[in-house]
Amino acid sequence: MTAIHTGVGRRRGRVSHDEEFTAFVESVGTRLRRSAYLMCRDWHLAQDLTQHTLAKMYSVWDRIRTGTNLEAYSRRVLMNAVFDQQRRRSRTEVVLADLPDQPERTPPGTPELRLALVDALARLAVEERAVLVLRHAEDHSVETVAAILGVSASVVKMRTARALSRLRTLLGEEFRT
Repeated sequence: MTAIHTGVGRRRGRVSHDEEFTAFVESVGTRLRRSAYLMCRDWHLAQDLTQHTLAKMYSVWDRIRTGTNLEAYSRRVLMNAVFDQQRRRSRTEVVLADLPDQPERTPPGTPELRLALVDALARLAVEERAVLVLRHAEDHSVETVAAILGVSASVVKMRTARALSRLRTLLGEEFRT
């Protein structure tokens, strides 16, 4: 009789475990996918990176679900997945002699501007993209970004300044206000 009750208890625990994880996914899934897209500029790859992140988290959910900042943990796992993917992709990347044509002047706030920003963001190094996405798209503090990326606050500030400067150069004068 005890074996039956133990099995039922485990199933209830598993259901509760799955319900907690499902609620977590529903609360952060869209944000993770958007951040992944800003990092890789490919919705399909962003979905894959998001799924990879969530699968890694599910495998250790019992250990991390209490006492862990799940939002920060998910961002860290996602950024590690992006960095790993970037390292693998860089071996097969094709380098062009000339940069593609620069976008035409676009009024602020238009879909064309957003596309131009995403294109320019994609030309940055993955570490620069990570800092800009976390700082400006997700609006995290320097300290939070440093913790997510495992670097010091001064490194975050330096990378942010360099990345913004490079982004301004890539976008050209017509995008400055």
